Order: sequence, then structure tokens, then C-alpha cells
Amino acid sequence: MSRLSLFNSPLLLGFDHFERTLDRIAKSGAEGYPPYNIEQVDEDRLRITLAVAGFALEDLEIQIEDNQLTIKGRQSDDPSKVYLYRGIAARQFQRSFVLAEGIEVVGAGLDNGLLSVDLQRPRVVSQVRTVPIRKPGGDAAKTAAGKSSVGKSPAGKAAAQTVDIAGE
Repeated sequence: MSRLSLFNSPLLLGFDHFERTLDRIAKSGAEGYPPYNIEQVDEDRLRITLAVAGFALEDLEIQIEDNQLTIKGRQSDDPSKVYLYRGIAARQFQRSFVLAEGIEVVGAGLDNGLLSVDLQRPRVVSQVRTVPIRKPGGDAAKTAAGKSSVGKSPAGKAAAQTVDIAGE
């Protein structure tokens, strides 16, 4: 049985990677441990804070693969200890977060049982590009603004491109 895709519209070209991202989010959404907060530190910085009480620095690992941030924790039992009652079990976890394109992990720290991962969001620069329309059989290309920018491609054919950056 085939699966119905949300992104199979001809108007959504090149969005197949979003579908894969949504699949990864759905698979990792059932996790409940450890609890976490996501806070906006300022306009372009975020912080993920996980409650990892009992985990030492060497018990934790942070990895980034294909825009997916994965935080793993593994505690090991001390075989030399004999417990009469054990209410705090040695635990392991894996918590994943899918990061938007361009978000970078800039640091991490462990303080009082809280693991903080700092993220930096890139500033978005709006760019407008005008695509020239060529006449059939014509050599020169004119843009709507009346500018002409014609060059030769490696194949010897006319190639044109005009780039306007908004705000400049």
C-alpha cells in the first residue's frame, strides 16, 4: 500500500526533504525523558535546557547529523555498590531535535544537573533576483528595468542574469 504524501503537489517543487524531516520528528516525538525547555535568549539565539540530574559530563554526548541534534546520556552501574533499596535507577536516554536550515550549535554546558545547548539562528537577508526573458532567436536579453547583462556561456550561447539586492 502506498503512502499519501503531503508534498506531492506540482506547486511544491523541491520540498521532499521536508517530508523526510517530518517523518524523523514523528518517530522521535514519543520520547518523554529527560524533560526539556526551549527558550529564546534573544532575537537570533535559542537555548535548549535538559534536566539531566545524576549524569556526569562524561556520561553525556551531543551530535549533529543532517540538521538533527541528538543528545545522548548513559549512566553505568557501579558493581561495587550493594543497594538495599534502589529508587534511582541508572538510566540512559536519547533526545533528538530537528534544526531548521542554517541553525548552528554554538556551545553547551552542564551546571547543577541542567544541560544547556546554545543555538544561533542566522540573520535572513532578503534577495530579489530579476530573471531576463529572451526573444526567440534574439542575442540580447533585456530585463523589465531596461538593463542588459549578456555574457557567453562555455557552450558559446548567450547567457544573461541581473541580480538586485533588496534594500541597497
